[in-house]
Amino acid sequence: MPNNSIKTVRNDMKTLIQDAQDLFREASHNTGEKADELRARGLTLLDGAMEKAHEMQALALEKGKAAAEGADVFVHEKPWHAVGIAAGIGLVVGLLVSRR
Repeated sequence: MPNNSIKTVRNDMKTLIQDAQDLFREASHNTGEKADELRARGLTLLDGAMEKAHEMQALALEKGKAAAEGADVFVHEKPWHAVGIAAGIGLVVGLLVSRR
């Protein structure tokens, strides 16, 4: 998922949740039919936010599995390259940690 799509979904989620919170606050000050309408709209917004969150989670899981499969294939095809990369990363992390 491109970074722009992730930012868009994140912003959409924040907006949906903020709108739902505003509706619930307003509904708490109103009574009767108006309050019921506001609560219903708020619940609809929250349902939309949950649906987007589930879609994002499913997509992230799918991308994670694809990345893991790609790494597995790479390691099986080029094991010494993988060992060299891992050693290099370990060296860099070790140097960074030892500086603190």
